[in-house]
Amino acid sequence: MSSLRAWARDLGMGVRFAFGGGREGWTRTLFTGVGVGLGVALLLISTALPSALTARYERSDARSTLDAPRTEQPGRDTLLVMRADQTYHDAAVEGSFLRAEGPDAPVPPGLEKIPGPGEMAVSPALKQLLDSAEGAELRKRLGWRVSEIIGDPGLMGPGELLFYAGNDRLQKTGPEQYQVIRITGFAPVEEREELDPVLMLLVVLTFVALLLPVAVFIAAAVRFGGERRDLRLAALRLVGADTRTVRRIAAGEALAGSLVGLFLGVGFFAVGRELAGSFTLRQRSVFPADLNPSPGLAALVAVVVPAAAVAVTLFALRGVVVEPLGVVRTTVPRRRRVWWRLLLPVGGLGLLVPLAGRRSEGGDFNQWQVSAGVALLLVAITALLPWVLERLVSRLSGGPVSWQLAVRRLQLTGGGAARLANGVAVAVAGAIALQMLFAAVESDYVASTGQDPARAALAISLPPGQESTGDLPAKVAATEGVVAAVPLTTVYGRRPGADTGIRTEITVGTCEALREVAVLNACADGDAFVLAGPDQYEPLQPDGKLFVDPLFDPAPDAKPLEWTVPAGAMPVTAREDPTGRIRQGVLVTPSLSPRGVGAAENAQVFVQVDASVPDALEKVRTAALNADPLSRTLTLKYTREKAGYSAIRTGLFFGATAVLILIGTSLLVSQLEQLRERKRLLSALVAFGTKRSTLSLSVLWQTALPIGLGLALATAAGVGLGAVLMRMTARPVRIDWSSVAAMTGTGAALVAVVTLLSLPALLRQMRPDGLRTE
Repeated sequence: MSSLRAWARDLGMGVRFAFGGGREGWTRTLFTGVGVGLGVALLLISTALPSALTARYERSDARSTLDAPRTEQPGRDTLLVMRADQTYHDAAVEGSFLRAEGPDAPVPPGLEKIPGPGEMAVSPALKQLLDSAEGAELRKRLGWRVSEIIGDPGLMGPGELLFYAGNDRLQKTGPEQYQVIRITGFAPVEEREELDPVLMLLVVLTFVALLLPVAVFIAAAVRFGGERRDLRLAALRLVGADTRTVRRIAAGEALAGSLVGLFLGVGFFAVGRELAGSFTLRQRSVFPADLNPSPGLAALVAVVVPAAAVAVTLFALRGVVVEPLGVVRTTVPRRRRVWWRLLLPVGGLGLLVPLAGRRSEGGDFNQWQVSAGVALLLVAITALLPWVLERLVSRLSGGPVSWQLAVRRLQLTGGGAARLANGVAVAVAGAIALQMLFAAVESDYVASTGQDPARAALAISLPPGQESTGDLPAKVAATEGVVAAVPLTTVYGRRPGADTGIRTEITVGTCEALREVAVLNACADGDAFVLAGPDQYEPLQPDGKLFVDPLFDPAPDAKPLEWTVPAGAMPVTAREDPTGRIRQGVLVTPSLSPRGVGAAENAQVFVQVDASVPDALEKVRTAALNADPLSRTLTLKYTREKAGYSAIRTGLFFGATAVLILIGTSLLVSQLEQLRERKRLLSALVAFGTKRSTLSLSVLWQTALPIGLGLALATAAGVGLGAVLMRMTARPVRIDWSSVAAMTGTGAALVAVVTLLSLPALLRQMRPDGLRTE
């Protein structure tokens, strides 16, 4: 019973120290609470991500047509759907054309009714874009009347750009490769592709690399005001308080600060949650209601943060408990030991090295083993940096007055400066390692499309069922910024006796257009060519016969059209068109094209633009859609990322942005707290005649030296960790020093910005009223 009373008494005294003592006491606790609260808010957001991702998947599935029930015959409950995705200023605008075939046709989620011809339903974000000056060109393209705003159930996020447009031209008359499908409802995707071991490794590393700096900053935040607290506890130790009493008082003070941090963290999270709907990063956004922290993980945060605060505080009391006189006299502290610090990187390597080459053997990675190994290597930075800083400053002497003041301050209290740099160093090291791993495995997930944007920036595909490209090429060619618009149409024929599934292409176009698909030395209207490219049979010969089927709802008694390869057809070599496709069969100029076929199965226009003309691509897309609303415009690109890899990169971008905001804010809070503690010292030095510029440079050196040393250590640790991870994925170790420099430079730039923001506070601390005491 007496033991419980002693605990209650000492913990209560620690709480009084945290909130008592006038302005200094509650200011110190407030700084601690803000620092811890920022970290708690980010941890809560992390625990809410699974629910947000699940909600996005559910909303995506609710409107999916990929595995939707389909039918071949129209009915009261059928809906024709054709994708009509657009691109505007590199932003994806998802869209679909709809046509209800009966009164019971399924309505997409978020809509009350299916838009009629000339109408469209748009998302709130798209409506805002269309109404803005920035969306002027898009208004010309999507010129239908807005009949409805899509509700939240039909959107993956508040920033999504989505539209549904009614179109009475939709017909289900050909195979589904024509992209017009007939559905009777919407259905979720039955099977999602699982992440392979390397992508799962990237996910694990992303979480560890992003969350570990948060933990480091929380540990640093509970040490705000540590110098004054150590002096106070050392004095209690000298007047008779035993070791247990001092530890319990310190635990009470740390517990009070961490509980304030939890309370503020919940508030920060609530504010950030409400603001989340206003932000869109890389076209990804979330509804505030979807950010629901997992109860179990939230409870874990509520328990772990106070426990960690107490543990960190007790660990830091070694000098107070063992050498209280050293703390009171403010002499140079006893040198730190290095042996236990080296155990951390050795343990991390011991966990990761056995996994080297696992990917080449087709095996998975033990996620807990990888997480523990990476965490140990990154935590080793926080353990080694204070020791390295102590050894460095102990050997420094001389130099300008500002330099000497900074070095002496670091010699006496280098631990606080190291804590300031630890979070930045851990974040930079993790970023370097992740960047190296992403670069190493990129070739597996970023594939070449075979497309050639140098020959054509856009490829416009027209809907099948029309005899030619119509006036679309002319309208596109007349658009400002267009250099060339090259149309091609293709119909298909069968050789006598060939299987009905094996067809031969008959490509029709001008000489200029045919040169996009074959190597032609000479060409004039009336010429024909036989491609010597790959084919199921021997190359066609002049006078060879083909049977071309009438397309799109032929009459029941319609017979295939017999067409003869022109006698003067010359053999030529096929070449890839701008989309990377190699054609086969026959090339003919327009005067020789098969007659009576009725329609082309494939009609394309390759468009090249003058990049110096503003919005040239957007104007071409607008002209194409206005000329034929069912046309599809493809932007040609050299490479394409796999969906899983792209999603992880997007998640990393989100997380890195949040961590950078946390790092910057926490650094600023930490810097302001340290300046507050030095207020009397700075004022005294100014009163004795020290120049303000000298003191400002001294404070700058006190920040720059630990940060510079931390970034150097982070670079070495990040490169080493990246090399180990590359060996785990069976990739050769290659270091992109430009990326390493970029990561390090980002950390240095962030610290520079925070230092500049703290200058006004520094100048205020130098005023004479800082000498006042109570």
